[in-house]
Amino acid sequence: MTRNSVISGIDWWTIILFLVIALFGWLNIYGASYTFDQTSLFDLSNRAGKQFLWISVACVLGIAVLFVEGRTYEVIAYLLYAFWIVVLLITPLLAHNTKGSMSWIDLGPLKFQPAELAKMITALALAKYMGRYEYRVRSWRDLMVPFLLLALPAGIIMVWQSETGSALVFASFLIMFYRSGMSGYVLTGGLSFALLFICAIRFGEVALPLGTGSVGVLICYLVLIAVVVGFMWLQEQDGKNTLILCGIIVLTYAAGLIANIWFTVNFNLISLVALVLALAYFTFVVLYRRHFSLLIVTAYVAVALLFCEACTMVFDKVLQPHQRTRIEVLLGLKDDPAGAGYNVNQSLIAIGSGQFTGKGFLKGTQTKLRFVPEQDTDFIFCTVGEEWGFIGSAGVLIVYLIFILRLIFIAERQRDNYSRIYAYCVAGIFFFHLTINVGMVLGLLPVIGIPLPFFSYGGSSMISFTLLLAVLLRLDAERLNKLH
Repeated sequence: MTRNSVISGIDWWTIILFLVIALFGWLNIYGASYTFDQTSLFDLSNRAGKQFLWISVACVLGIAVLFVEGRTYEVIAYLLYAFWIVVLLITPLLAHNTKGSMSWIDLGPLKFQPAELAKMITALALAKYMGRYEYRVRSWRDLMVPFLLLALPAGIIMVWQSETGSALVFASFLIMFYRSGMSGYVLTGGLSFALLFICAIRFGEVALPLGTGSVGVLICYLVLIAVVVGFMWLQEQDGKNTLILCGIIVLTYAAGLIANIWFTVNFNLISLVALVLALAYFTFVVLYRRHFSLLIVTAYVAVALLFCEACTMVFDKVLQPHQRTRIEVLLGLKDDPAGAGYNVNQSLIAIGSGQFTGKGFLKGTQTKLRFVPEQDTDFIFCTVGEEWGFIGSAGVLIVYLIFILRLIFIAERQRDNYSRIYAYCVAGIFFFHLTINVGMVLGLLPVIGIPLPFFSYGGSSMISFTLLLAVLLRLDAERLNKLH
């Protein structure tokens, strides 16, 4: 493509949205880090000035990316992926401990986090593998290599670098897998595991009012029983087997309640018996009708049972102490307003004090007195709530929503699988960052420390997000030159 054709093919609406978000984020970084002796937005001695420098550098790099042939990114995808895996492996050997994380490398006066660029590079590798003409998602076997490409950097970042937040972002690629043909049951299964974990941790120590047993275990078993009954209902035409299945479950619990009149019954055991009987009948019906594909439900329940039993061990042994404390505070198991819950409590105070219209630019008292830690990085959204109020906060979310919808629109108009898959990876990453960051600031999700794209202070995130977007814009600019 010629230089003029690249410029004419670029999606300028996306660039405008990018600039609006980045510049408004820059203003809020100035507001969050403002001191009374600070006079200039461009002063490099403060964070606002540094962020403007990062925005400028990111724009220059983004423009450079736009003039690189799109085919180049596909050609070097595997090589770049392999090289970056090596970079991720050696990062802890060069990094200093930063709040328990070994993911930041000091480059003189600058700090660089390779995990940020790993998302873009993984997206390129996935797009190359899944964008082949002959590739189709027909069964779980077709997803084994893509999941391996995804799990390798995520595992290194989580285990080797102790950077849980950046590793969890890789879950955003499930959106692309779903669009590429992965069954929606996989997403549903993932959400159900999250629900089981929450129930097991939140209610695991709560005793049942009758007999012995745990409320958490009972809820987990009931969720799994509901899965079995739900699939039986979906495959049945007359519902007879579904009624029989429900009868088995009701009779099992009824027998336990009656037995509890004379002696103490362990309802954890009763729930397990009900689940096993329901699963046995479900498996019998499936085999009898030769619906062998539904045996995946049996496998899911078996894995989920093991997962439920392992939840406590994972929580106590795998998660780090500060991560456990954050989850306990979020689930109401621990009240720690001066410790793990301090950030969220102060964030909610700041957002609430802004009310409908906000206190005004540079007039946020919570911000000026620095009650909220990380108020210009991970908790930058609370500055928006305090100074710009509900109107400003809603406006920021609406702009982000339009931006993400624009990315999905770009993804859908691509003429080749490679570009479309990469575009959905990009849309998923931005959506995940937005959802987790805002949910974290509002106290709806655990604090895992991931930035708000183009908004939070930081050179690594600004540059990596800009490059991620620039590659997409270049691929999109070439779409008219490609055949369907």
